[in-house]
Amino acid sequence: MKNVLIIAGKEIQEGLRNRWVLATTLLLAALALTLTFLGSAPTGNVGAGALEVVIVSLSSLTIFLVPLIALLISHDAIVGEMERGTMLLLLSYPIGRWQVIMGKFIGHVAILSFATLLGYGAAAVALAVTEGAIDSSSLTAFGSMILSSILLGGVFVAIGYLISALVAERGTAGGIAIGVWLLCVLIYDMALLGLLVVDQGKTVSGGLLNALLLANPTDVYRLLNLGSGTAGALSGMAGVAENAALGPAALVAALVAWTLVPLTAAAMVFSRREL
Repeated sequence: MKNVLIIAGKEIQEGLRNRWVLATTLLLAALALTLTFLGSAPTGNVGAGALEVVIVSLSSLTIFLVPLIALLISHDAIVGEMERGTMLLLLSYPIGRWQVIMGKFIGHVAILSFATLLGYGAAAVALAVTEGAIDSSSLTAFGSMILSSILLGGVFVAIGYLISALVAERGTAGGIAIGVWLLCVLIYDMALLGLLVVDQGKTVSGGLLNALLLANPTDVYRLLNLGSGTAGALSGMAGVAENAALGPAALVAALVAWTLVPLTAAAMVFSRREL
């Protein structure tokens, strides 16, 4: 465990010196604050609290931005160090390859968590100052949204490691990472929507719909944060969530599985790879 924490600390130190972390934090904070002040305007018309509208806005932002950031910081974690020759030096010490993977994962998720907490936390503080008291249920939903956003980031960090372990060049890893982002965030949902429209409920049963939604981690995140209550009504996801019939526990378990499977696969591929 000590070796894992050493690698994690190394990644965090490098991340703090990297302008990516500062830029990511400032970007998340700026977008979150913008959505907070602009997104709270329609609350009087829809009968929703200001924080609930912000949760819907930030969840939609998270689906596009957090996976992209996670893939950008993780796609060259293995192949990049192999190209620079630092991986060979690192493995000359008494440390296992799986420890390298786990240490890097903990470090990258910690960096992503810092950016998310600071960026989205600024929005919550600003809203509390401008709007006054916020009920506890909205605060709980906001906290759940932040935690699930970090978990979604962990999913795509793990996917980035798997890509990095499989390819031989950083450029290839970057191209595949962008392709994965486009597939998960845009193409998959467009194809699923087209399938549902064409099918008209004839073939796609509730069980098949559940499987199709669970096959995409961004859809799991959507259902978790936008599929119930006021958020479901505001986002238009209430109908899909009702037909899917997936509870919060199942959705969280799906995100955890989406993290563990590619992370384990990355460790297995890397353990067999020649340097």
